[in-house]
Amino acid sequence: MPSPAIFADANFLLYVRDGRDPAKQARASAWHDRLWQEGLGRTSMQVVSEYYVNLKRMAGSRMTQDDAWMHASRYLTWNPRAIDDKVLTSARQIERRYKISWWDSMVVAAAQLQDCALLLTEDLQDNGVYGSVTVRSPFTLEVREPVAAYDVMPQLASLHRPRGRPRRTALA
Repeated sequence: MPSPAIFADANFLLYVRDGRDPAKQARASAWHDRLWQEGLGRTSMQVVSEYYVNLKRMAGSRMTQDDAWMHASRYLTWNPRAIDDKVLTSARQIERRYKISWWDSMVVAAAQLQDCALLLTEDLQDNGVYGSVTVRSPFTLEVREPVAAYDVMPQLASLHRPRGRPRRTALA
């Protein structure tokens, strides 16, 4: 059975390129490598745009706009979800139900519409569940197959009497 898709938010993608925190960069890079190697990575046009803008700002004079675009445009191969009427409608429902920001609601909506099981981000509460999407920080979740959210319990003997006619006793 194939692994479920994993949605990458812009802040996660930025850690891959940001060497200011080597421990976070290493963990983000490990997740990033898994997403590419296993073809699990998903994102949205909103995230690619945000990544590009922040990459230019973060890099300052060390990176040209063309280099920033080269790094951002590689995520176009993940077929990022466009901001369309389905994303906007779903985002509005998410915003109202979960009381999160509009921008975060659009990210969650895009993840849901791409059937992602995980959303890697630091912008939302770790282990938060939004419908079919679970938010995880890439820095608290091991880089491996996600553990099932349930345990299989052994079948216990029923406490109810069996169906059918009651047995006749010798006294009857």
